[in-house]
Amino acid sequence: MKILNHQLTKLTGHGGAIHCVQYSSGLGQYILTGSSDRSIRLYNPSKASASTPGSGLVQTYSAHGYEVLDISVTGDNARFASVGGDKQVFLWDVATGRTLRRWSGHFGRVNCVGFGGEEGSVVVSGSFDATVRLWDCKSQSTKPIQVFEDSKDSVSSLDVLGHEIVTGSVDGKMRLYDLRMGMVYVDTIGHPITSVQQTTDGNAVLVSTLDSTIRLMDKSNGQMLQNYKGHTNTDFRIRSCLGLADSIVISGSEDGKIYVWDLLEGKVIEGVTAHDGKIASAVSCCSPRKEWASAGTDGTVFVWGMTQ
Repeated sequence: MKILNHQLTKLTGHGGAIHCVQYSSGLGQYILTGSSDRSIRLYNPSKASASTPGSGLVQTYSAHGYEVLDISVTGDNARFASVGGDKQVFLWDVATGRTLRRWSGHFGRVNCVGFGGEEGSVVVSGSFDATVRLWDCKSQSTKPIQVFEDSKDSVSSLDVLGHEIVTGSVDGKMRLYDLRMGMVYVDTIGHPITSVQQTTDGNAVLVSTLDSTIRLMDKSNGQMLQNYKGHTNTDFRIRSCLGLADSIVISGSEDGKIYVWDLLEGKVIEGVTAHDGKIASAVSCCSPRKEWASAGTDGTVFVWGMTQ
């Protein structure tokens, strides 16, 4: 199996730790990053050179007054949402660089955000205030259309697929909200959750927790299908993701490495050292381009591809 361990380029320019990295939708030609320097940057990695600082930068988005903790992009790449320490949810126009909406209502920093509904008509946000809020992009109302208050602690991560929202909380529970049925299903993982991502077919969820373990959970019965170990994750929020048609699992680590596992076997198939040994906080995979990106607290993003 060819492994994505060939470094294609390095994206620089942020003045602080990068908390989130996201490929644009579709072909994934662009990469969005959010940082503790309060800015969001849009890069074209194919135009970036590792030897030229700041190269590949297309646009910088500035409106946050605090660190940026998560980003989500619409399917048509026309808009994106961002959240962070402002306790607000920002909706941006990609082309103009302007904020279209700013929703207030959370009582603590907002950790995670995603799009739902038809053509990204709803924004979903999860916060340190232990709530999940749904915002209507088409309405001028400043109030959320729905608020979920089931979590007993900070909501650290969420993923929206169809009419279902999966959330992960520091209270150690994964919650599945079925909006069509009006039901919530709870699975106890037992350790603070830092990341959740649903498989493409919607049958399972990849869950990262602060016991240095990633689990693949069956959505229908809450059973663990596989677990992935080898990385270090006991203190900080580290994101994991699925890649190559859900055949591999990728995660950063507190020792600065990025690990790749075989989804079915659970074995480590690659360990890549990057980010000067600093925490590799977030990863994002782009299957069409057969590449992936890792972001770290050193303020850089590495873009990786197939070994030639």
